[in-house]
Amino acid sequence: MNRMRELIELLNEASKAYYALDKEIMSNYEYDALYDELVALEKETGIVMSDSPTVNVGYESVDELPKERHEKPMLSLSKTKDREELKSWLGEKEGLLSWKLDGLTIVLTYNEGKLVKAVTRGNGEIGEVITANAKVFKNVPHSIAYKGELIIRGEAVIKYSDFEKINSTIEDVDAKYKNPRNLCSGSVRQLNNEITASRNVYLYAFSLVKADGVDYENSRAKQFEWLKEQGFDVVEYELVDANNILLSIENYSKKIVDYDVPSDGLVLLYDDIAYGDSLGRTAKFPRNAIAFKWQDEIKETTLREIEWSPSRTGLINPVAVFDSVELEGTSVSRASVHNVSIVKSLKLGIGDKITVYKANMIIPQIAENLSQSDTFVIPDRCPCCGDTTVIKQDATAASLYCTNPNCFAKQIKALALYVSRDAMNIDGLSESTLEKFIAKGFVKGFVDIYHLDRYEKQIVEMDGFGQKSYDNILQAIETSRTTNLPRLIYGLGIAGIGVANAKVLCRYYDYEIDRLMNADVDELSEIDGVGPVLANGVFDYFASDEHKQLICDILKELTLEEVKVDRSNDKINGNSFVVTGSLNTYANRDELKALIESLGGKVTGSVTNKTTALINNDITSNSSKNKKAKELGVDIIDEETFNKEFFGK
Repeated sequence: MNRMRELIELLNEASKAYYALDKEIMSNYEYDALYDELVALEKETGIVMSDSPTVNVGYESVDELPKERHEKPMLSLSKTKDREELKSWLGEKEGLLSWKLDGLTIVLTYNEGKLVKAVTRGNGEIGEVITANAKVFKNVPHSIAYKGELIIRGEAVIKYSDFEKINSTIEDVDAKYKNPRNLCSGSVRQLNNEITASRNVYLYAFSLVKADGVDYENSRAKQFEWLKEQGFDVVEYELVDANNILLSIENYSKKIVDYDVPSDGLVLLYDDIAYGDSLGRTAKFPRNAIAFKWQDEIKETTLREIEWSPSRTGLINPVAVFDSVELEGTSVSRASVHNVSIVKSLKLGIGDKITVYKANMIIPQIAENLSQSDTFVIPDRCPCCGDTTVIKQDATAASLYCTNPNCFAKQIKALALYVSRDAMNIDGLSESTLEKFIAKGFVKGFVDIYHLDRYEKQIVEMDGFGQKSYDNILQAIETSRTTNLPRLIYGLGIAGIGVANAKVLCRYYDYEIDRLMNADVDELSEIDGVGPVLANGVFDYFASDEHKQLICDILKELTLEEVKVDRSNDKINGNSFVVTGSLNTYANRDELKALIESLGGKVTGSVTNKTTALINNDITSNSSKNKKAKELGVDIIDEETFNKEFFGK
């Protein structure tokens, strides 16, 4: 029982990090091993705890998107890594063998041929409404021929090719996305669907939940064909039986090496609908389908080194270096160990015998430490500057940080972010060029970039440079002097503030930097899409006298474009609103938010005693926002009332 409780805590923590926070604190291999151990113990004892991951599916999300309960629980699938077991499960029946895509599950609802609702899987019981975002997926039809109520489930994914393109535009290493699934999860759940649209999200249908009046001849394959006729892309599948299933699995294993859509295995589903439905379900799994996870190719090797790579934020990332082995057709000698917690849990030591594999046949990972010498000492000095390090524990894992604010690695990364495309956009100042200029003493901070003309002679004479290179850099610097406030705020490298959040902050404070710099945590927390964690980061940054002086010095070098706010509408100017639910006269909530903000109003994510009105077309709902508004005496008005009262139309 003690071990079961320990396993439940570990697995739930890992699931919460993965599904709710888009973080990974243990490998898939380790998770599966612990999960299987828990299943065995539950079978042995006959006891299943109420919080066991074998009966609870996932976690609720942690953002501000509207929540909605699914009509039917969305269950996980039982799984196997044994090909013969998959064949035995199918028996004499026919089945559909398809990819198990690695993205975010979405439920789409159509009425009268129109897409009316999209909801994420969430925790299997309650999901998040992302209808506006689904409408900008690359391949989701807005209208279909079928006019009845259609409900389907599909997987939203970002292809590897698009993932690489998006990451290639991000010059700051710390800001790059870890994998396509994390990028997809964040993209699908954006509060601004313009960002979703830019991410090239695709949806592949894998289950038809409801479409009355259509004859599928009792065949899942016929359902898939019908969905194709309606304009949907369905997950790639093959019709299999006991005679060809092993060959089909082998074909999939060859395809995945170059398959552009992220996949972490296969799904086998009975083609016979009535038979599959007659089998019912367990507390956690439906019995009409089973998941197949790849039997990872595991190789034994020797750990030679753990490299620690400092970053702009001070985080020092561990990377295992080992004797090269062939995995899934490629040579592998390095694997990320992610953080201090994983280094310790693996009980690593230089010279240890370890096994390695490729997660989803793509990403190198350490599977197991056979030696478990536990002799590796976490460095107490930064490998870049030699200053002291500290281990910090957050909600999910312990990580190593450099304590030196002037660490060379921090300077390089911070400056590279500042000159990047989405910040000051100074072409020609690559990370390697900045490294050379810092080493020469030309650049010690942001402001020095604007005075590189002092070193014209030295730069022109440097290897790899010349007069033309120098002139191009100087021209790019001059061009960058005229910019806008969101670019500057992003370029400062405030913890957690990306391009989108920088725009949100600036818009909220009418593009007045003094107001932003003097905002308190409570006020910042009210901003839609910010929340308490980011609010504290922003507040702490501007609370520093050093940072205030830095901004003052930078502003002397720049001309910020003026953004005018029309304050003629007294009913909106200076007032605060909350917008929730779907809209009719506006394209989406963002359009209404932008209108309110352009007139000097504020749009926040939560109802407080400062809220002028909650705009919700479903006035009678028992949503948390409606309840809060009623408690505080805040008016709840629908869209039509808002237009009449505040615009007279």
